[in-house]
Amino acid sequence: MTGVPASAAGGPSGARRVKGPASGGLTPASGRALAREARDRAPGGSGGGKARRDASGPGDVRAAAASSATSSSPSSSEDTGIAGTAEAQGSTRAPRGGKIAAAAVDQASVWNIANLLTMLRLLLVPAFVMLMLADGGYDPAWRSFAWAAFAIAMITDLFDGHLARTYNLVTDFGKIADPIADKAIMGAALICLSALGDLPWWVTGVILGRELGITLLRFLVIRYGVIPASRGGKLKTLTQGVAVGMYVLALTGWLATLRWWVMAAAVVLTVVTGLDYVKQAIVLRRQGIAERKAALEETEE
Repeated sequence: MTGVPASAAGGPSGARRVKGPASGGLTPASGRALAREARDRAPGGSGGGKARRDASGPGDVRAAAASSATSSSPSSSEDTGIAGTAEAQGSTRAPRGGKIAAAAVDQASVWNIANLLTMLRLLLVPAFVMLMLADGGYDPAWRSFAWAAFAIAMITDLFDGHLARTYNLVTDFGKIADPIADKAIMGAALICLSALGDLPWWVTGVILGRELGITLLRFLVIRYGVIPASRGGKLKTLTQGVAVGMYVLALTGWLATLRWWVMAAAVVLTVVTGLDYVKQAIVLRRQGIAERKAALEETEE
């Protein structure tokens, strides 16, 4: 025994230190290589083994890259949120010229079936006058054509308002043009008949005076409310149309006598319903004034 320590003489610990490198033990580089190989072979490893990388497609690689970028950068999630918000706002933003397109749609809505029927009645007015006065105004054939134009105008008057209310086709144009078309075709027929001597002028004056007066009265009291159309008014319109249509035709005999009675009934209904509208307008105006006074008194208190 020489007294040399066991560690220096190749004792157990010294032997391990010397033997490790010399006998092909793990160096730091080889240890990392083995660890990488083991990680690749492990299918469920946290590093996502080789099998997982091989099985993953391009989309998975991009998703993994995105998740790693998100986890590595604290501000990346905020950037992503801002980008998503901007994209959402961009997708919901109205396209350029959207207001103009909407205005064009609203303008195009004027060309609906109800307004087209009203326009047809307006166009039939001059056509009716020309047919009524053709060849001196006493030719039965031309009077028959004039009656056809008048009948078409009166029939379309029954449908355009119903279509507009039923299918929500009410427009400002229709509100203005519809009553004008009604008064125009009726007034043209009455004036032509009186000019030809088939109908007394006082009848034409009573009917047209009532129609224009009630229309003006409606505008005067519209601030207080709307005067609804009564059943008497609808019956008056129907009776006037039938009576004027019978006078447009060149009727003789008992039919000529019948049309006189029908026109008499139309004149009576015209006067009675006109007085009823005046009464309704007065009541509506009084109610409106009373409601306004009550509202002013409440605000003052």
